[in-house]
Amino acid sequence: MFGIVRPCAHRLSEGLRAEWMAHLCGLCLALRSDHGQFARIATNYDGLIVSVLTEAQSERTTGWRRTAGPCPLRAMRTAPVARGEGARLAAAVSLVLASAKVRDHVADGDGLLRRRPVAAAARRVAAGWDRAGARTGAQLGFDTALLVDAVDRQTGIELIAGPGTPLLTVTEPTETATAAAFAHTAVLAGKPQNAAPLAEAGRLFGRLAHLLDAVEDQEADAASGAWNPLTATGTSRDEARRLCDDALHGVRLALRDAEFTDDKLAHVLLAHELRQSVDRAFGTTACSHQAGAVLLDGAAGPSAAGPAGSFEPVPGNPYAPGPGGPGGPPPPEPPRDRRGLIMGCLVWAGLACTCQMCCGTFEDPWSHQRREGLCSQCDCGDCCDACDCCSNCGDCCDGCDCCDCDCSC
Repeated sequence: MFGIVRPCAHRLSEGLRAEWMAHLCGLCLALRSDHGQFARIATNYDGLIVSVLTEAQSERTTGWRRTAGPCPLRAMRTAPVARGEGARLAAAVSLVLASAKVRDHVADGDGLLRRRPVAAAARRVAAGWDRAGARTGAQLGFDTALLVDAVDRQTGIELIAGPGTPLLTVTEPTETATAAAFAHTAVLAGKPQNAAPLAEAGRLFGRLAHLLDAVEDQEADAASGAWNPLTATGTSRDEARRLCDDALHGVRLALRDAEFTDDKLAHVLLAHELRQSVDRAFGTTACSHQAGAVLLDGAAGPSAAGPAGSFEPVPGNPYAPGPGGPGGPPPPEPPRDRRGLIMGCLVWAGLACTCQMCCGTFEDPWSHQRREGLCSQCDCGDCCDACDCCSNCGDCCDGCDCCDCDCSC
């Protein structure tokens, strides 16, 4: 899974979370159906936005969802998943862009790809994904040659870019590719009037994707000697942040010019979660659920007050005698039967394979205690955290009921 828009389950309502998972699983299954099991590794969080935008513009029909069978990544549960042209377009775009990612890693000589046999195999896989994406794209009326051409131009631009080269010159191929993908969702949905504003939203989304990837990888690229657009062009992080903030604003304005049937999920992903992605990349936000977190206003998170980083108040009544109030300390928790080492390891393996240790709650394999999954430690916050609603009325959340923010100031 790769991508810049990685929404936290705690920020999405139950309905929007189910929709998001339906598109994610729909993209994965579309890759499998059209291109085989191995192609499913191209599933990514940003690709599903193409499916979300297509559905947001389309009229609801009886066949827009189907029930998928049990999957280990859903803890062996069935689930409704997105289907149709939006999911297939997302699959085609994901394959082509994943092939570009592979070729980029080959060019940089990352990890095992420094070895010639491995690099040659990776190039063959990337070429196969290009052909597969082109076949599906042609069936949907989308010319993936636009994406391939953008990727090829990217390589040439990086070869000649240096100090003083405008950063937007480097991001242009990515912008062109995502603009084409976003615009074609309007064609699939039968809303050609949306092509222009969605192309603009896609162009700016591509800019953000390129810049945030550069920001997150800058230190690692410097250590490994890999090419990085910020380092190569001599662009400061402050300037990169300014470009990202301008792009965020532009995406919101472009979405307002498009006509949607139901844009709640698209709005949350491209207005709110995209802002969270920028803050996460630049390190200007922290999870309000984590112990000792520093919030956007610089104040310590709520966990700093309680003992041992707890969110809860100090137990007991401070005005009553005894540590636990009039009755003294609370009764000890009844003893739990602990599993043995081998049985606990088997249960742990089952939980890990079904992702129950990632999402929701699960029972500790050894002690049987209820524990929170890893998702509870992500960068959670309110839907409108870092959203400049009140400083820019009518831009971010005007007429939006995805959250409780009040933009009538």
